[in-house]
Amino acid sequence: MTQNSNYHNILDSVEKYIRCEKYRGYDPFDALSSPLFKLPLFCSNKTIRFGIQQVFKRIPFNLRPYLGIKKEINPVTIGLCIQSFSYVTKIYPEKKEQYLSEINRLLDILVSLSSKGYCGYCWGYNFDWESRYSKIARFLPTVVATGIITNGLFEYFKISQDLRIKELLTSSARFVLEDLNRSYEGDSFCFSYSPVDKQNVYNATMKGARLLTQVYSITNNAEYVNHAEQTVKYVINNQNLNGSWYYSKGDSRNWIDNFHTAYILDSLSEFISFSGLNQYKVHLDSGLDYYLKNLFTKDGKPKYYSNSFYPIDSTEIAQSIFTLTKFNRFEEAESVIRFGLDTLYSGKGYFYYQKRFLLNKISYMRWSNAWFYLALSYYLYRRANDLV
Repeated sequence: MTQNSNYHNILDSVEKYIRCEKYRGYDPFDALSSPLFKLPLFCSNKTIRFGIQQVFKRIPFNLRPYLGIKKEINPVTIGLCIQSFSYVTKIYPEKKEQYLSEINRLLDILVSLSSKGYCGYCWGYNFDWESRYSKIARFLPTVVATGIITNGLFEYFKISQDLRIKELLTSSARFVLEDLNRSYEGDSFCFSYSPVDKQNVYNATMKGARLLTQVYSITNNAEYVNHAEQTVKYVINNQNLNGSWYYSKGDSRNWIDNFHTAYILDSLSEFISFSGLNQYKVHLDSGLDYYLKNLFTKDGKPKYYSNSFYPIDSTEIAQSIFTLTKFNRFEEAESVIRFGLDTLYSGKGYFYYQKRFLLNKISYMRWSNAWFYLALSYYLYRRANDLV
């Protein structure tokens, strides 16, 4: 069996697992879904709520069934799978109609899970989430969740030209422009993470920029790309001299990590590609150079932080595969695939969450399986296309 055939077999097994589970699963951040957190003290005490999330993220055994936490559908899982199935139609063209049928079924689910009361289609997570600088309620929309989902929709639009998708994307762009807050620096600004905060998170605002530029590419409405450029300028103006970006500005989150850096690079690449504003490529090249030299070990394994290899994380590895593939670093991507399979693949169709001192074998649908399915499908699609 060739290595490529093995990857195909694993791709198929992960898809089978996801579909057998009906896209439902646990999440590293879903601890507050327990009925315990509806009790008076637990529903309002930030320290307890934030602390219990950190515990649940790290313990290598799953207490969720004992605390009444149920497997649920996360809208981001659906968006990632729509994007993956769009690639898989190119890998298995003989099954194209089957995948298109499943995509259309997932679109109905995605629309039903959209957050209500905003200027356009938007999405949040299916659980309450206590972050350091804001409280994100169940299904409160964020630019991160919305940006990941709409990126999947855009990839599907590229193969289908489905006018319903064009309407969804344009509607979501209105959410970004009209419902999110803005923090200005001169003629540039940063979109907020959600409608209820004013956080300045670089990868988050870049996901907004990517969506706006994608909508520009299918509408030719300059309003979208003009706003996208303003927030791209904000991110570029705050790029460190060595090409890196901290996670955020204006608070203590001044770390540099692998997958949030990759999100910025992916989004900036899309912005340049669809806007035609090539003057920003020097910043993309600088960021990519930093990413390759500082967020991987000398033997090609992804580092979680710029100054720390651990934890070995499923989203970190999957996003590394995706970003390396996007920038045509196929040999490096394959090396990360092998590392990910050796370290976190269960052999049973799903991926483990993390490895620190111990291997955390919990299967998380969004964080582990959907991201790995996307990474493998994109890699195999690009390799097949590259060899044609």
